[in-house]
Amino acid sequence: MTLVLRYAARSDRGLVRSSNQDSVYAGPRLLALADGMGGHAAGEVASKVVIASLAPLDDDEPGDDLLAQLREAVANGNAAIAELVSQDPDLDGMGTTLTAVLFAGNRLGLVHVGDSRAYLLRGGQFAQITRDDSFVNELLEQGRITPEEAAVHPQRSLLLKALTGHEVEPSLTVREARSGDRYLICSDGLSGMVSDETLAEAVQIPDPQQCADRMIELALKGGGTDNVTVIIADVVDVDFGEDAPIVGGAAGDGSDERHQGDSPAARARALTQPPPQPRPELPQPTEDPKAKRRKRFRWLAGALVVLVVLAAAAIATRYFVLSQYYVGEGADEEVVIYRGVPGSILGIDLHTYEQGSCPPNQVCTDKLRVSQLQEDARLAVQNGVKKDSLDDARKYIDDFLQLHKRLNNCAPAGGQTSPTPTNPVSPTTTPSAPAGSTAPSSANQPAGRDCSTPSSTAPTTGGGN
Repeated sequence: MTLVLRYAARSDRGLVRSSNQDSVYAGPRLLALADGMGGHAAGEVASKVVIASLAPLDDDEPGDDLLAQLREAVANGNAAIAELVSQDPDLDGMGTTLTAVLFAGNRLGLVHVGDSRAYLLRGGQFAQITRDDSFVNELLEQGRITPEEAAVHPQRSLLLKALTGHEVEPSLTVREARSGDRYLICSDGLSGMVSDETLAEAVQIPDPQQCADRMIELALKGGGTDNVTVIIADVVDVDFGEDAPIVGGAAGDGSDERHQGDSPAARARALTQPPPQPRPELPQPTEDPKAKRRKRFRWLAGALVVLVVLAAAAIATRYFVLSQYYVGEGADEEVVIYRGVPGSILGIDLHTYEQGSCPPNQVCTDKLRVSQLQEDARLAVQNGVKKDSLDDARKYIDDFLQLHKRLNNCAPAGGQTSPTPTNPVSPTTTPSAPAGSTAPSSANQPAGRDCSTPSSTAPTTGGGN
C-alpha cells in the first residue's frame, strides 16, 4: 500500500486587514502554516522566515526521526528571526505561530506552537489534534471559564507561546497515517470566525480545493476580521500523488487569493484580490502645445488633490494615535503611562508621557519600577502594553502590575527559594485580569508558597494583528 497526500491550500487577507501576515506551504511531504503577529513589527516577515526554514523538508526523503527534522527546522527559523531582530531593532516584537505536518508514508510528524490549529477527520469523527498555546485556553483547561465564555472572551487572541527569536519548546508528536484521513490546518482567522460544528460539516466536502474554498467563504461570512488561511490534505492510497507545492499568503505571490471560478468564496476573495498588472504602454503621438498645457494643468490639479488627501490622512493618523494609550518603561525604570503608540516615524516619537506609576494628585513614596516586576510582566512593560483608554492603563498598573510586584516579593514557606517561572513569549498586548477572577496560575507553582494569590503568566498578543 502506497499512501500519498492530495492537498489544497488557500489564504485570504480577510475583509478588515490591509495586509496578509499568514504564510502557507503545502507539498507532497510537508504541510505548514504560520500566522505572523506584530503589526508594525513585521509579522509577515516572521511567518515567511519560518516557512522558508521548513520548506526544504519537502525536498528530502523523510528519515526515521521525523521529530528531529522538524525540531531542527523550527530552531533554524526561530534563530533566523532572532538574527533579523538583532540587525534591525525595529523588528523586535515580531513573531509567528506554526503548525506543520511532515508526511512519511504511514506516519507523520506534527509540530505546533501558538493557536493555529490542526484537525483530523477519521471515520466520520472530526476532532482538534493540537492544543492552543493561549491564555484563554489555559483558563478553559483550569475550569475557570466555560467553552461558551472562551468563544467570546476579550483575551482569546493572547498567546503564551510563539516563535519570536527567543527560546521556546514546540509541541512535537508522531501520528499514524491511514488511508481516508483528512487533515485541516488553519489559522485562527478561520477557527475564531467559524464554530467547530460548522467546520465539521464543511470538512465533509469531498474535493480538497472546493473544501478549502468553502472554509474561506465561511470565515468571510463570519466577519473576516483576520487573515484566514486553510490547508486541506487527504491521505489516499494511490501510486502517485500531487507533487506541485503551493506557497501562499505572505510567502506567495498572491495567486492563491485571485479569482478562481464563480463560487461564493471566489467572489468574496475577488473583493480583496491584488489589482491586475498594468498593460504595456503604447507609444504616444506627439502632443501639440495646448495639449501639453492641459496635461500640465491636470498634473498640478492631481498633485493638489494628493496633498489634500495626505494632509487629511495625517490629521486622521494623529487623531488615532492620540486616542491610544499604553503602559511602558519610563525614566529611572518607572512603570508609566504613555499617550499614543510605541515607536517613531522619521525620528518623531508617536507617544507622549501621560502619567507615572502613582495616580495623579497623590503623594507617591514608592514608585513602581520595572525591575520590581516578575520577568513576564517586566518583558510585557518593556515592549509596551497597549490599552484602549487612560482608565484601562491606570487599572493595569494599579491591579495587574501591583499583583506581580507582590508576588515578586513573596517567598515559599520554609524559606526555600521558589523556582523562576518559564519565560513566556514577549507580549505586545497584555490586558488586565478579568473582573472577579485571579491571574492564571503558573504551570510549575511549587507547594507551600506563602502567597494568597497564584502567580500569573503574562500573555502575548497573537496572529491577526
